[in-house]
Amino acid sequence: MATNILAAKIASPYAEALLDLAKSQSSIHAITSDVNNLRELLNSTQTLTDYLNNPIVRIEAKREIIKKTISPQVCEQTSNFLLILADRNRINYLEAITERYLELVYELANIKIVEVTSASEISEEQQQMLIDKLQTMTNAKEIKLLISLDISLMGGFLIKTNSQVIDLTVKGQLKELAKHLDSVLEI
Repeated sequence: MATNILAAKIASPYAEALLDLAKSQSSIHAITSDVNNLRELLNSTQTLTDYLNNPIVRIEAKREIIKKTISPQVCEQTSNFLLILADRNRINYLEAITERYLELVYELANIKIVEVTSASEISEEQQQMLIDKLQTMTNAKEIKLLISLDISLMGGFLIKTNSQVIDLTVKGQLKELAKHLDSVLEI
């Protein structure tokens, strides 16, 4: 937990600086695309992630890897940003930085990211109905759903957005019922 707080604290100014750069050079679309592709690359290539995160590997070696493997795939601004992270020994916070950058871009574009945990698969039609309802509730221009399954919920779904949690699960309703029964029995 402390590591996540530290990572978030370190990531925020770097993400803000990257967004400021993107805005000043009218390259938000290109850099955001690079950030998404970079996250995909790091998630699918664990050896690259481990190499960049390894504190024993010299900064020069990390710079070489970035120049040879990542720079040809991204715009110049993104490449330079990654090299600065390597120089400042912050490349190991890249995942947190990219996550925070995307949050900032989504805020700028009025796009909300909503985590939905469901007890069963949610159909396309149900997803669209949920998106429509959430757009009305949040006044967001667009809603991006991150859906995960958890059969322990017994039914229904759990919605998380920012600091708000909406529990529409059978498990949650049973807990509420148990609390209510406990308070009634105490009287």
